[in-house]
Amino acid sequence: MPTLSFRASSALLAATALCLGAALPGIAAAQGADTVRIRGTIVRVDASTLVVQDRGGEVVSLARPAGMPVSEVYRIKLSDIKRGSFIGTAAMPQPDGTQKALEVVVFPEAARGTGEGHRPWDLMPDSTMTNATVADLASAPKSVRGGQQLRLTYKGGEKTVIVPPDVPVVTFRPGTDALLVPGAKVMISAQEKNGTPTALRVTAGRDGFAPPM
Repeated sequence: MPTLSFRASSALLAATALCLGAALPGIAAAQGADTVRIRGTIVRVDASTLVVQDRGGEVVSLARPAGMPVSEVYRIKLSDIKRGSFIGTAAMPQPDGTQKALEVVVFPEAARGTGEGHRPWDLMPDSTMTNATVADLASAPKSVRGGQQLRLTYKGGEKTVIVPPDVPVVTFRPGTDALLVPGAKVMISAQEKNGTPTALRVTAGRDGFAPPM
């Protein structure tokens, strides 16, 4: 099985800006040019190592430091997005100037303000990330029947986001090492430390659920 070049991965992803933030343990945060996000599936795990197959099929081995934060991501309902919610949404820009959501994270109140703003994102080519407050919500246009239209405001701007009804809506809670098992879907914030690729924090889904961001 091929092994991922961590340096190549770092070069590819370092251009992205702030991630969802680190206000809640386990929410991945890109805090420097050498911090990367790895999305994939755990292959092997022990007390000191995480081996992950990324979404491209490559495999990377990461050091697992003691006390590494772990968070669980889990699905909630579209109706759980309320006026005043602080959310993060990966989205695709549309010709009319709106953003079409690929996923939505409803932040716990303790994480309000995390990574506020609008920036490029690496979930898909040309995707964006907006972390902002829901100022208004309404039914989505008829072309997206059953969805929601959100007006998001953040310091310095606002965006209109259309959320289709089948888009995953999730939130977080503190997790435990019990989530880190072979087959678990994860997003890892990683960094090279002293020449060794090292996991900084892990966001994991339960029972095969994949972090959608």
